[in-house]
Amino acid sequence: MPPVRSTLRRLLSTTALAALALSALPLGTAAAAPAQYIAPQPEAASSQLLAPTPPMGWNDWAHYQCGITEQTITSNADALVSTGLAAKGYTTVTVDDCWMAGSRDSAGNLVADPVKFPHGMAWLGSYLHDRGLKFGIYEDAGSSTCGGYPGSGQPQGGGADHFAQDAATFASWGVDYLKLDGCNVWAAPGQTQEQSYRQAYDAQSAALRGSGRDIVFSESAPAYFQDAEWGNPSWFSVLGWVGQDGQLWREGWDIATYDATKPNASRWSSVLSNYGYNRWIGRYAHPGNWNDPDFLIAGDSGLTADESRSQVALWSMMAAPLILSSDVSALSPAAVAAIGNSDLVAVDQDSAGHQAGVVSSTATTDVLARPLANGDRAVAVLNRSSSARSISTTLASVGLPGCTVSAKDLWTGASSTTSSALTATVPAHGTAVWRLTAHGCAAAVPTGQLTGNGAKCADDSNSATTDGNPVILYSCTGNANQRWTLSAGNTVQTMGKCLTASGTSAGSWAVLSSCSGSSGQQWTAQPDGTLVNAASGLCLDVYGGGAADGTRLDTWTCGTGQANQAWSLPI
Repeated sequence: MPPVRSTLRRLLSTTALAALALSALPLGTAAAAPAQYIAPQPEAASSQLLAPTPPMGWNDWAHYQCGITEQTITSNADALVSTGLAAKGYTTVTVDDCWMAGSRDSAGNLVADPVKFPHGMAWLGSYLHDRGLKFGIYEDAGSSTCGGYPGSGQPQGGGADHFAQDAATFASWGVDYLKLDGCNVWAAPGQTQEQSYRQAYDAQSAALRGSGRDIVFSESAPAYFQDAEWGNPSWFSVLGWVGQDGQLWREGWDIATYDATKPNASRWSSVLSNYGYNRWIGRYAHPGNWNDPDFLIAGDSGLTADESRSQVALWSMMAAPLILSSDVSALSPAAVAAIGNSDLVAVDQDSAGHQAGVVSSTATTDVLARPLANGDRAVAVLNRSSSARSISTTLASVGLPGCTVSAKDLWTGASSTTSSALTATVPAHGTAVWRLTAHGCAAAVPTGQLTGNGAKCADDSNSATTDGNPVILYSCTGNANQRWTLSAGNTVQTMGKCLTASGTSAGSWAVLSSCSGSSGQQWTAQPDGTLVNAASGLCLDVYGGGAADGTRLDTWTCGTGQANQAWSLPI
């Protein structure tokens, strides 16, 4: 196993380029994600939008790593069909790294390992297609894959790449989905790391478009720039352009893989880590473009039944690709039921394509809300703690003040009616999830945390409502003074008051004041996560780039990809 694998830097490939030169997006009307980023779509072999909903399927890596054969792939494909998971949407079967021979043939073509895949890849594609499945394959944007096999990118030191040649090969094999990893990408002299990745992923995207076949493109570029949960300028920059090249992207750490020598080692912390970085970047997700927090390992060793159900619920709330990576034939009936839960799959595949926003997050509990295409609202509550907890979440806190709702528990299927709160006893590491249908009330109001640098919250200091009270950055508590609503008038409000720029010069403090309709209280959400004040054209900023509790917010000249000027908004 090469070192890059052991450091979990091997990632699901994904997609490219979201130009920041789009028009600014105003804070939204109720029921819409105000900062939703609509990126231009790449031209495909057909005019049909590729991946209008998050891809679903299976990949061998997290369970088998390099220990794969043709039989591994076909057996798991058959199990997807026999368990009914394929009928639920799990249809793309992807062969990950280590499938190929150690060198190309004399014409420079990729060759399948003849021992592992004696029938070859075209045969495998036909096998999958005959069963109503799609064929996915792995390659790398660098000179060699993470496992040391031939890559599609330029050799170290420069030279011709193989992107077009490999895309034509994949098309001839009937490939429907390409996962392009990012190991061993060569940067020419004078070229930044990001420029070299963008050049490679642009080239692969163009090659796929020219292949004559619709191939969904999964990119891994952002994951090679991530260094923490919240982000950094390079990471934000890459997330800003990947959507132009492909349809989904691995943006962070790999999910923990199965270890046959320690089959019961917990993988729960890895699920939480990947959920953690993914929950803040919903602005990049929409039909045809998806954030990918890595494989669904629900039902595999290393997770309890409740942890497995949590991963399914959280990934569905985040509109994440549902790419199962396990021994499908070994899944228990309970695991198959959770992974194939039709109500949760429907949430994940909702045609509006909104990723859930964070209503509140604490050390023990996260609450998420997601608007759905038919006007319903999905709500989930994660219990991070090691014991069962009784939870109650008011309808007002999830954007439905003054409403009566029909609430369907998506685990039990039971429905109830409430005009006050959702209540449940959530098991340790479990997640409760409902689908809410409102009756006789206005559309939902985007409500939740305004999360910023260090994954901390914009906070009305000391919960005071005196005009001019400071707005600060503080650890997220779930308290009312960190619950913000976004109005159709482009205001951001908490405690009945408006977020206000106290002046128009750089360094003016952000304060809470009575809502007056002034331009100093109007904010426009940009595709890069910034909030721009209408009076000054300056960005909401954490003073000095700080992340310490109590650091004040101000307005400052908008930078590029600054972590202290990026905000995750309610939806």
